Amino acid sequence: MTRFRSTLDGALDGTPGLVSVSLGRLGAPPAYTRLPDEPHYAASTMKVAVLVALYRAGDAGTLDLDAPVPVVNDFASALGDGSRYADDPGYDNEREVWDRLGAAAPARWLARRMIVRSSNLATNLLIALVGLPAVAEAWRLAGATGSVTGRGIEDRAAHAAGIDNTVTAADLARLLGAIATGSIAGPRACAEMLDVLAAQEQREDLAAGLPDGVRVEHKNGWIPGVRHGAGVVRPGDTPPYVIAVCTTGEPDGDDDARRLITRVSRIAWDARKELTR
Repeated sequence: MTRFRSTLDGALDGTPGLVSVSLGRLGAPPAYTRLPDEPHYAASTMKVAVLVALYRAGDAGTLDLDAPVPVVNDFASALGDGSRYADDPGYDNEREVWDRLGAAAPARWLARRMIVRSSNLATNLLIALVGLPAVAEAWRLAGATGSVTGRGIEDRAAHAAGIDNTVTAADLARLLGAIATGSIAGPRACAEMLDVLAAQEQREDLAAGLPDGVRVEHKNGWIPGVRHGAGVVRPGDTPPYVIAVCTTGEPDGDDDARRLITRVSRIAWDARKELTR
């Protein structure tokens, strides 16, 4: 076993809860995995699939990403029974979309707020715009085998009925890899998605394990007991690599989970020249 694999195993062995990892060169099979196909509650990482669905619709000409979208807080439940739900502004990390409530905003701008500040309201507006089947198609085209975006954020009735959002580390790596290799949408769309992901402002886990100035196109997500980070890292002195870390544990363990993702990211960075199968 190469040194970086044993170092990662040492960092993860004995960790409470469920930890999944997928790590490898962009466009190549993973060099290291740990329970990569285990499902986790998605938290905000599912927003990457929404981003892909939106840009694919723009590529197809079925949506104009610069056309105004009414900013409302009223959504149809994924139950399909006519029930509706709304977001809680106190459960959102982003304020700028809420400031436009009752007005309108371009889909492209909403997509950026969905990623860089993880806006829940922007996410639900875009899901309503593209439709959940288009998000499912994004996962399918990426080669995902265990990830599902079944409902919008805070659709509690759907959640109670067992309709939920799940991801695996392997599928997050596949989805981000598909954007970075340009295989899931047109070149301009993929380049713009990567720029949006690189502008991510929530940098306290995966990005915190990297030296300042290193480009990483990433998305994280968390709720009590769950924290994930996934991204494409571009070192400059080696080919890019894709890393996804998903953690599910105790509700009061978020700081530990954040530090764990940072540590795994740092180990991967230090081993970037060894990332061969």
